[in-house]
Amino acid sequence: MAANNHPQSWGRFPQVRPERVVPVYWRDEIPDLAMFERPVLPYAYGRSYGDSCLNEDGITLDVSNLRHFLSFDEEQGLLCCEAGVTLAEVLDVIVPRGWFLPVTPGTKYVSIGGAIANDVHGKNHHKAGTFGCHVTRFELLRSDGQRLICSPTENSEFFRATIGGLGLTGVILWAEFRLKRIHSPLIVMDRIRFSSLDEYRELATASDRDFEYTVSWVVCLGSKNEVGRGFFMRGNHDTSTRRVVQRRRSRLPLTVPFDFPSFTLNRLSIHAFNRLYYHAQSVKHVRKTVHYDSFFYPLDAIHHWNRMYGKRGFFQYQFVVPFEGGYEVMQAIMNCISRSGEGSFLTVLKSFGDVESPGMLSFPRPGLTLALDFANHGTKTLRLLDRLDAMVREAGGCIYPAKDARMRADDFQRAYPQWKTFEQYIDPKFSSSFWRRVTRENGWEKKI
Repeated sequence: MAANNHPQSWGRFPQVRPERVVPVYWRDEIPDLAMFERPVLPYAYGRSYGDSCLNEDGITLDVSNLRHFLSFDEEQGLLCCEAGVTLAEVLDVIVPRGWFLPVTPGTKYVSIGGAIANDVHGKNHHKAGTFGCHVTRFELLRSDGQRLICSPTENSEFFRATIGGLGLTGVILWAEFRLKRIHSPLIVMDRIRFSSLDEYRELATASDRDFEYTVSWVVCLGSKNEVGRGFFMRGNHDTSTRRVVQRRRSRLPLTVPFDFPSFTLNRLSIHAFNRLYYHAQSVKHVRKTVHYDSFFYPLDAIHHWNRMYGKRGFFQYQFVVPFEGGYEVMQAIMNCISRSGEGSFLTVLKSFGDVESPGMLSFPRPGLTLALDFANHGTKTLRLLDRLDAMVREAGGCIYPAKDARMRADDFQRAYPQWKTFEQYIDPKFSSSFWRRVTRENGWEKKI
């Protein structure tokens, strides 16, 4: 829970409050959800960036105390745990036993329930799809007291609706999912500097077959020659038989102790960082073996890094556009961002594969995806995002709900045509700030 005693999203925008926060300590002692007069929404750690985890003037059901492990089949790699267990806690249990998460996002401090509700994806989408692809079953508590065991064959429609369902179908109490066998906690990683999106395309095409994990950092602020260049990272789990001597760093993580002034991340500082970071690697291609922590979770080494954006927070903006014409669209979007001066401190480019998720509202689909973060400079930032929306819309793309704080209702409904079918499975007592915004007939009145 946030330090100021009310739930926040990681982007810290919008700043809204629930009517009440109701903690849950035991999965067999859940409050009677039907008794609440306001809509209910589960909440664990608030690592969603926008308002999908927020419930303004409603009831926030704090499930972060549901943190028990229930079973682990080490022969088949099936782990069952309560929904409030974090990916970090799962990793601490499974990695020493030779297993790893089938899919992981860029932070390990998300709950299992949140990973399912947002159907998270990672660097291996082209190989493994989303987290929901590896969920075998879970228990869903509805406000009428029903406890449904959901799987691909039992209550299958609730299974499909809950994966990527943004916490709206009920409370996930526990979940079982399949793990991936590994030989060590190490990743053999290539880090390759590229000078353009054309070069990125060549690297992505050549890497997707032989590398399980691929992702890139890309520049979208600077001169014409700078925009679109970056680093391509690819990796596989180390399969050598050598004795593992490299361990996770034992030093204490860095912490951002206070909110930075709003002017800290500006065009000049971001441009300077991009140049220094790009030229820090003196050779084009580096191969090294690293611990999984530094490969998958570099930002987790800095606690409260979202404070760098100041008290007004920031907008995380992630979209996907189809491969056909996608590189031209991506270049145009990066050029638009560069001209605006609203630089993104961290910009991640990846190619999604065609592994289909069971989730009704799952975000990933074949194409190019770009994730950016913009400090909240008010109207100026919102106008840029409106322009990006139009370009994504024209390309036939869509925006990621788990990272959204201001998408228009018509854009959501166009990009997720299954929303009407999904609506049938929403628990009648459940809602969220996000859902009310994107299903409201006339959109949302922006709050700055």
